Amino acid sequence: MRILLVGAGGVGSAAAAIAARRTFFDTMVVADADAARAARAVAGHGDRFVAATVDASSADAVAALCREHRITHVLNAVDPRFVMPIFDGAYAAGADYLDMAMSLSHPHPKRPYAETGVKLGDEQFAVADRWASAGRLALCGIGVEPGLSDVFARYAADELFAEIDEIGVRDGANLTVEGYDFAPSFSIWTTIEECLNPPVIWERDRGWFTTEPFSEPEVFHFPAGIGPVECVNVEHEEVLLIPRWVDARRVTFKYGLGEEFIEVLRTLHKLGLDSTEPVTVRGVRMSPRDVVAAALPDPATLGDRMRGKTCAGTWVTGVGRDGRPREVYLYHVVDNEWSMAEYGHQAVVWQTAVNPVVALELLATGEWAGTGVIGPEALPPRPFLDLLTAYGSPWGLEDRR
Repeated sequence: MRILLVGAGGVGSAAAAIAARRTFFDTMVVADADAARAARAVAGHGDRFVAATVDASSADAVAALCREHRITHVLNAVDPRFVMPIFDGAYAAGADYLDMAMSLSHPHPKRPYAETGVKLGDEQFAVADRWASAGRLALCGIGVEPGLSDVFARYAADELFAEIDEIGVRDGANLTVEGYDFAPSFSIWTTIEECLNPPVIWERDRGWFTTEPFSEPEVFHFPAGIGPVECVNVEHEEVLLIPRWVDARRVTFKYGLGEEFIEVLRTLHKLGLDSTEPVTVRGVRMSPRDVVAAALPDPATLGDRMRGKTCAGTWVTGVGRDGRPREVYLYHVVDNEWSMAEYGHQAVVWQTAVNPVVALELLATGEWAGTGVIGPEALPPRPFLDLLTAYGSPWGLEDRR
């Protein structure tokens, strides 16, 4: 296996550090628009790692780099605006493809808070037959959320439930960042995108529909000492992926953002600072959202100031295998103190990065295989969960009824 990792930011650098301890691949090329950042990401990891530069907005550039290094698998670790050129570049070069976020959505032009427009992943699913006919795999949404959360959904359906009422992905943390009034622990570009777009909900009798951002607040109790966190509806890929392969009455995604974070996002929206359309300031054209991202600290650099834990998980209700009502929460917790001490990467980016590396190893060994454009829930969950545990990062299950 010869891997091209596109993006040497927080998640990409963490993925390289995780992969460096594994033997399943021959070469990993870490490419970024910033040559110095790519070099830092591979430093100290050995001869299997190569730094390169690439324009992630150019499918031709991605394809050319794949051909130069005889790449078999492309892992996309940049923000979702670059999904389609990297996806298309991998296909053009004859490589398989993995990402942690899918192609962007576009709200319904007239009823954005009731009906879907272009959904997350629609552009990729539109060419699924072409990938399948070529015998090629695009494994989409294989980070932590989406990714591990989808594996949990498949596991619940296969091993825990006879009938599923709701699959609800719930994400919460008690992380703090010392020295900053506001410092997101993940890409603010991506956070703005998913939090201000209309959230999507799926129901068996209704299909996909939308609601208003931050709707339906609920207090969810997270394990490992995190405790109660208010969670709200947010647009996320799981709601678009899980119903394609797992039978459930309802699928939702809710994120524990916190009141302050929500107010910041609402203010950015009111001021137009969430826009991706470039504006000209003193002769320089740049989107307001990119300016916001540039003004905030790089999440990858915050690890030594962060304290606490982050939890990603999937809450499932329905009828258990014994015919009685059941409610479970399958979850994965990462303590920032542990991830910094063990890998030198903060908890949120490390938790995202470990899952595609696990998936790549399963593809290398043949325990996972497929063609076309698919999500993690299309594949057997037990090999993934076992290997994740073998990586030193076990998952948990709470019975709540």
